[in-house]
Amino acid sequence: MNNEHQKKKQAGNLLFLGFLLFLLGLITGLIVPAFASPRLAVSSHIEGVLNGIFLVVLGLVWHKLALPGKALKITYWLALYGTFANWFGILVAAVFNAGKMLGVVAGGQEGPPLAEAVVSFFLVTLSIAMVIISVMVLAGLKKSSKYDSPVNRSE
Repeated sequence: MNNEHQKKKQAGNLLFLGFLLFLLGLITGLIVPAFASPRLAVSSHIEGVLNGIFLVVLGLVWHKLALPGKALKITYWLALYGTFANWFGILVAAVFNAGKMLGVVAGGQEGPPLAEAVVSFFLVTLSIAMVIISVMVLAGLKKSSKYDSPVNRSE
C-alpha cells in the first residue's frame, strides 16, 4: 500500500474512531452517578470528549503530515492508543475509586492494588505516547510547510 493510500485510510479511521471516542465520552458523562468515584467519572467523560475531538482534528490534518510510512504508522497507532487509554484508564479509576496517581482529582482515594497498577500503567504509557505523537505531528507539519512555502513553488 502506497503512502498516500495509507494516509487516506488512516485519516478516515481517525475521524471515525474520534467520533466513537467522543460518543463514549458522552455516554460516560450520562452515567456519572453510577461510578464509585463520580469525580473521576467526570474526568473520564471529559477525557473521552476531548480526546475524541483531538482524533477528529488529527484526522483532518493527517494528509498534511510529511512523515515516512513507518513514522506515520507509529504516530497513528500511538494516537489511537494514547487517546483511548486516556479515557479508559480514568474510567477504570472511576469504577474502582483508584486515584493514587490522580492526586486532587481523586480526593486522596486509593483503590485495590490491581486497579491502581492498571491505572498507573495507562497514565504513564499514554503520557509517553501523547508526547511522542505531538512531536511527530509537529515535525510532520513543519516539514510539510517547507514544501508548501511560496518560495519553494514554481510559478
